[in-house]
Amino acid sequence: MLQQAEVTRWQELDASTVRWILSQSHKQGLSAKSIGLRLVALRQFLAFLVKQGELKVNPTLGIKSPKANKHLPKNIDAEQIGQLLNIDSNEPLDLRDVAMMELMYSSGLRLSELQGLDLGDMDLPNREVRLLGKGNKERIVPIGSKALDAIEQWLAVRGQFHPKDNAVFLNQRGGRLSHRSIQLAMKKWGQKQALDTHLHPHKLRHSFATHMLEASQDLRAVQELLGHSSLSTTQIYTHLDFQYLARIYDLAHPRAKRNKY
Repeated sequence: MLQQAEVTRWQELDASTVRWILSQSHKQGLSAKSIGLRLVALRQFLAFLVKQGELKVNPTLGIKSPKANKHLPKNIDAEQIGQLLNIDSNEPLDLRDVAMMELMYSSGLRLSELQGLDLGDMDLPNREVRLLGKGNKERIVPIGSKALDAIEQWLAVRGQFHPKDNAVFLNQRGGRLSHRSIQLAMKKWGQKQALDTHLHPHKLRHSFATHMLEASQDLRAVQELLGHSSLSTTQIYTHLDFQYLARIYDLAHPRAKRNKY
């Protein structure tokens, strides 16, 4: 790459040449992450040359690494959520799984929050659950009526598993359900209920966030419900929400409607 830039000595390298090298890397199809790693390696090497007295100034110091493309979280639409949770079974394990999925979608729990949930965290009369999120940050979120019904049905049969601790969700041996077991259970139900997408716990959290934002348009409220410390973390859902608004616009705006004739 230095040869293409016609640089034969490190002393000839300047900031504009470094930017050209990075742009060529992008044209070659390298990802933003790979280009960033190249820049870091080059910056460290040039810093070494400055330290050795070979260079006076490091030409990479004012150059920022390219931003990695944001991968928008995938959500499940409300119709498919209904399809997923339309489970008519009185089997204890099925009741447990329905309660887990209803609660995740109802209240936007992280997988770790669901897995770590204890009976003392549940305030069912007030339809609330206390969660311990990232950085041991505590928050209290409401529980929807359907999730409340599902939880009560599960708690009615929970004793059959001979609980060994206060975990809300148990495995067949009475111990706390593991992260992996929760993931496998949800994957199973996604397949069993014929969803057209792979189901994992975070998809229910993403769907909760997207549907709440579509309905309320209140980004701050969604931030609090999700337990995000920074609003910028929540703002990724505004990109998803824009897709929804664009569909509404196309359907509703007089100048957006296509002529049927």
